[in-house]
Amino acid sequence: MTLLQALVTAFLQGVTELFPVSSLGHAVVLPHLFGWNIDQHAPQFLPFLVVLHLGTATALLAYFWRDWIGLALAVFGIAPRNERAGRLRLLGLIVVATIPAVILGFTLEKVFRNLFGTPVVASAFLIVNGGLLFFGERLRRAGKGVRKLESMRWRDAIYIGLWQSTALIPGISRSGATMVGGLLAGLHHEEAARFSFLIATPIILGAGVLEVPHLLHGGGSFGPVAWTAGVVAGVTAFLSVAFLMRYFKRHDFEALDPFAWYCWTFGAVSLVLLLFVV
Repeated sequence: MTLLQALVTAFLQGVTELFPVSSLGHAVVLPHLFGWNIDQHAPQFLPFLVVLHLGTATALLAYFWRDWIGLALAVFGIAPRNERAGRLRLLGLIVVATIPAVILGFTLEKVFRNLFGTPVVASAFLIVNGGLLFFGERLRRAGKGVRKLESMRWRDAIYIGLWQSTALIPGISRSGATMVGGLLAGLHHEEAARFSFLIATPIILGAGVLEVPHLLHGGGSFGPVAWTAGVVAGVTAFLSVAFLMRYFKRHDFEALDPFAWYCWTFGAVSLVLLLFVV
């Protein structure tokens, strides 16, 4: 992988991991469209992926540092008594919402990657992801998209966690699916996005950390290209989440529509190019 390919991939990772447009779908489709001959089994590729995930997770921790510090203080009993119960409950909701993706990820990830991890199928599922975003907006409970995280129930967390699990399919966005799940549970767009990014942190961080033992066992190393790409992914991810949180705060009506149109357009164009040109 060249430096240019690494930087482009890192930039796309930082954007598509958090925008509701599927980072995995783009990772499967774009190398083929660009004509990149990337060996994903090369010893340098795993360290590269690990650093990208750690960069993205670091960006989420940096942006939501107040939330995570508050949760940590509550766990150690340092938080104010009138706030501790609410913080511990939010932490519990994050854990519950993470469980479905962890279980299904361990048991079915390779199956999903093998069945759906081809560029043509990923392009098709990007179109499906557009439909998920578009119709998710229109299936919101009428007049109930105003709930805050404090009013979330445990079954809402499980429900959103199950939506998150659909992102195991390349082309289905993790953030998009969890936001739609939050909207259908009655959350405001901003609150749905905030919860989506909070539960993304342990998922993305865990995905990177779990690969470290494999990396060390295989004798791999983190080179300067990987570290540079990690910084680019982290900075891009931080800017992405900052933009999205402001966007969803200001747009509570059909806020996911632009991303739906993008997925439809990119998925359709990619599908045509992969089938008839590339």
